[in-house]
Amino acid sequence: MTQAADSPNRTNAASGLRFLTELIGWTATPWALHRVDWAVAIAALVLLIGLPAVVGTPGDRPFDPPVAIPGAAMLLLVLLEVAAAAVAPWFAWPTWAAVVATALAATSVVLEQPRWRWLLRH
Repeated sequence: MTQAADSPNRTNAASGLRFLTELIGWTATPWALHRVDWAVAIAALVLLIGLPAVVGTPGDRPFDPPVAIPGAAMLLLVLLEVAAAAVAPWFAWPTWAAVVATALAATSVVLEQPRWRWLLRH
């Protein structure tokens, strides 16, 4: 298995921006979905936070995940997080905040390309 140090998941700019993007998705998604149903909002929160906490691609983090999944599956989870951060603010926050959130998510996509290529190989 690949060692954690091999993952390009360690760059400060990309990791920091990815975390900020995740925080936006974690906050805005339930905020937007609570209007539909509180249970849906809670389920989305469990999906966005809980699933990536349990599953992961070995070597992508400094620790091995409890449940190992292929890199392509992890990339799908990452794309879900980015989509949540880019779309949910438009339904939950003022326009200026949604613009900022979408710009941060787009920047995260650009900076995450080395990690995404790594995930697709593992």
